Amino acid sequence: MDSLAEETGLLRQTAPSPQRPYETRRTFAIISHPDAGKTTLTEKLLLAGGAIEMAGAVRAKGNKNRAKSDWLDIEKNRGISVTSSVMTFEKGGVNFNLLDTPGHSDFSEDTYRTLTAVDSAIMVIDAAKGIEAQTRKLFEICRLRDIPIVTFVNKIDREGRDPFELLDEIEEQLALSVAPMVWPVGQGGLFKGCYDLVANDFLPARGSAVPCPAGLEDPALETALGAETHAALNDAATLAVEGYASFDREAFRQGHLTPVIFGSALENFAVGRLMDFIAAHAPEPRPQPSDRGPVDPSEDKVSGFVFKVQANMDPKHRDRVAFVRFCSGHFRRGMKLDHVRSGKALAVSNPIYFVAQERSLTEEAYAGDVIGIPNHGTLQVGDTLTEGEAFRFTGLPAFAPEVLRRVRLTDTMKMKQMRRGLEDLAQEGLVQVFRPTIGSDFIVGVVGPLQLDVLASRIAGEYKAEVSFEPVQYNVARWIRCENPQLLKEFIRENTMNVVRDRDDWPVYLCKDEWDLRYIMSRNKDIAFDATREIVQQGDTGK
Repeated sequence: MDSLAEETGLLRQTAPSPQRPYETRRTFAIISHPDAGKTTLTEKLLLAGGAIEMAGAVRAKGNKNRAKSDWLDIEKNRGISVTSSVMTFEKGGVNFNLLDTPGHSDFSEDTYRTLTAVDSAIMVIDAAKGIEAQTRKLFEICRLRDIPIVTFVNKIDREGRDPFELLDEIEEQLALSVAPMVWPVGQGGLFKGCYDLVANDFLPARGSAVPCPAGLEDPALETALGAETHAALNDAATLAVEGYASFDREAFRQGHLTPVIFGSALENFAVGRLMDFIAAHAPEPRPQPSDRGPVDPSEDKVSGFVFKVQANMDPKHRDRVAFVRFCSGHFRRGMKLDHVRSGKALAVSNPIYFVAQERSLTEEAYAGDVIGIPNHGTLQVGDTLTEGEAFRFTGLPAFAPEVLRRVRLTDTMKMKQMRRGLEDLAQEGLVQVFRPTIGSDFIVGVVGPLQLDVLASRIAGEYKAEVSFEPVQYNVARWIRCENPQLLKEFIRENTMNVVRDRDDWPVYLCKDEWDLRYIMSRNKDIAFDATREIVQQGDTGK
């Protein structure tokens, strides 16, 4: 075996034999800039895992060929993801919980909350574009939570940038060591396939892998590629291994190093190797933060938190499903769990798991698993469920909206339907809904204008009410709080026209612009004006 093969042999680390069920769980998200191919990669992972029998282009016509993780009408029509979805499947004794997140920045709040429920992430990068704005933003969120990241450089079968240039960009812009694992052989019209630097085999553009036990010098590889292409691959692969970090499992799990796999989701190149890597090296469920300290997955008692609520996944039944990430214990169908916010017991009789909107009844779950609990409004984002313990999980964020609009109802006879729609979709986290102290018009707040399109579309389709939006005199919103309740009460009374309440009854100050905000802050030093807040149980807000 040549020196390169010996060096790549160092990368052959295998996951320890799991001893407890939760250690077989791999709960991960896929993050990217829009149009990098995230949803297509999701489909191909489901295909590789046996969760679906066919995969088609995201924008293909007909239900059978649409992306399984995009199930809202607006997602199907526009070919983009606007809501997080959960897919659960099993392969080779490993249970995968895949959380597909919206790539569009207008839906970043949904993505941020979803990232609180995962233990690792796949970062998808377009080979022609490299690191883009939303990719960088989502990466920083992962870094704040120490989430390990696997990088999948997508679309290498098309014309793109030099692979070494992309590796250097990842290192420089993200301050992250890179470890090349699967290398492209040509690009665009000259694309021949991929070479696995770890397994020492060649994945041709069509057909099965060509084993290369002697590494890059194997005659079978030169025969498959031709002498010129083989020589170019030999030089590039040698430089990739010698010029960048070797894969180190602990450095990866600590978030200091990202393994890089070049491939094509659309053509299904190297997707299987990506799944194999997640199974072997991605972390099992990690301890989760709570107000009593980290909750370890090995603890016997069941605990979990709601990170997402989805209304009307089944439009025939107007259902409402809470997505729960389990953090410890062995959950069994029919168990009664303590709903910490209300102090009441909740019998979980019909827990479900998903492949997008398709669902199946599940009998049990362990730490790391994500299940859905159908309910009629009992569960909200941020709720904690436990087996007889009174604590809550922490760290779920809410962000001040960047776009504010007043809601107008086309048919005033549909007020009840509109109100129900706004309440449901606010609890889901799609928008924030504010109630003015004076007047009856609802004000909605969103991160970006595309959310308004989704809001109008869903209220029309799911609640049969037509709404429109008009500008308000406010452009900035901040949650307000004060250690002195009386002082806060006086501030609210003196600024009645500017203070609204969100769905959790938190007071929110609205103003025209940042200059007005700085002015009011300078005159009220004891009042805190927060651009973010943690989602907490009602009763714990200190209001």
